[in-house]
Amino acid sequence: MNPKTLDATTRVAVIGAGSMGAGIAQLAAQAGHEVRLFDMQPGAAARALERIAADLDGAVQRGRMTAAERDGARERLVAVERLEALEGCGLAIEAIVEKLEPKQQLFRQLENVLGAQAVLATNTSSISVTAVAQGLQHPQRLIGLHFFNPATRMKLVEIIRGVETDPALVPALHALSQAWGKTPVDAPNAPGFIVNRVARPYYAEGLRLLAERVAPAAAVDKLLREAGGFAMGPFELMDLIGVEVNLSVTESVFQATAFDPRFAPSLIQQELVRSGRFGRKSGQGFHRYGAGVPAPQVDVVAPASAAPAVACAADMGALAPLVQRLQAAGVALQADAGLPAETFTVGGVRVALTDGRTATERAATDVAGPLLLLDLARDFAATPLLGAAASVGAQGHLPALAALLQGAGIALLALDDVAGLVLMRTVCCLANEAADVITWSGATARDIDVAMKLGTAYPVGPLAWADALGAARVATVLRHLQDHYGDTRYRRSPLLTRLQHAGGSFHA
Repeated sequence: MNPKTLDATTRVAVIGAGSMGAGIAQLAAQAGHEVRLFDMQPGAAARALERIAADLDGAVQRGRMTAAERDGARERLVAVERLEALEGCGLAIEAIVEKLEPKQQLFRQLENVLGAQAVLATNTSSISVTAVAQGLQHPQRLIGLHFFNPATRMKLVEIIRGVETDPALVPALHALSQAWGKTPVDAPNAPGFIVNRVARPYYAEGLRLLAERVAPAAAVDKLLREAGGFAMGPFELMDLIGVEVNLSVTESVFQATAFDPRFAPSLIQQELVRSGRFGRKSGQGFHRYGAGVPAPQVDVVAPASAAPAVACAADMGALAPLVQRLQAAGVALQADAGLPAETFTVGGVRVALTDGRTATERAATDVAGPLLLLDLARDFAATPLLGAAASVGAQGHLPALAALLQGAGIALLALDDVAGLVLMRTVCCLANEAADVITWSGATARDIDVAMKLGTAYPVGPLAWADALGAARVATVLRHLQDHYGDTRYRRSPLLTRLQHAGGSFHA
């Protein structure tokens, strides 16, 4: 096997003609490779070529490629109906059902069809590459090459070594991925690799918050989009992916981590799948879809008619950009040296940034009076929306806070008094999971953040976000969550704990 020969002269076999396999085949053909596309279902590969042809035509119409480039890609794509027709291919990429046994069986067959120099790649999203290679005569030539859907547009590729994988394959697949216009990252051969592992809290915390009735699903989605900068909220994203597909990945990671309770599937999600509510494809998931179905409405807090008096602490910390924004909007702010850091008052009622405790707990232990807690925002200087919760009996003060924020162009979303609120809790859990991947696998902060931005369209990598918040704050939020729920899912990563006490950052 000579991985250095992986270039445009290498004939590529793609096994599996679904959306992912077809996308990989199209990608390879556009990069100049001869491609053989095979599927076990008769006629499926030929139908996939028709879809690819339509996509290529669209690319020409949009000016993204020339007619000559389109025609060249079409000529290099061939659908085959027998596995033996893949003979002569130097790279075979599997994109079949996400189950271990069928993948193992396929690669054993491919070993008998392809030459000894051929490289075998699995596009598995969560199964161990070592397990897939088990039973092969030459397991050293199998590697994980995980694309993201749609493969022609998503820039990320995770490259995963199994225990037996020839180390020389890694730089060869890096170079090939870059030649195909992708950004490769080295992912550990651990459950979920990088993206599907680190992303689990985005869904899991959303589901936990929904179960605790922090707000309706549409409101949580809106807050994470508009205040957090995420492309989609967790519920609309699960609906897009397929609720049952997302559940399958969760169950795979749960099983592969020896049933770590952090990855336990949610009953809410299981019930949706049992009822056939798979999301967009079925017309209903967490939300409803279809012609004439209106977008879900999210109510915000109606502002009070009178503008409240405002005083703030000398040190506003993470809330300083919000204070500056209020001042720029003409709000008169009085200084109050007696207020704790990151605290201001609205009509005499204290407002603070969440630290992972509930407003009711903090009101009882820190304030001895009513308290409003603000959720995190990606950028307090620009966010159009903020979430806030009130301690028991203090909900009547939210309209005054809404009136204050309205003057600076910020709407206020009322949240139930749930520990950690929505965005702060989600970001801290994502950062903690990313730190855990580094701790136990040796993956780099750079690869993790690049993977999460390119693979899931996060507004910023979770570790860069943790650096901006500070490891001490992230660890404190998680400690308060663990104290509140008594749940090991919020245990701190050893690396996060080290940075909390020693200082420094993940990207130092």
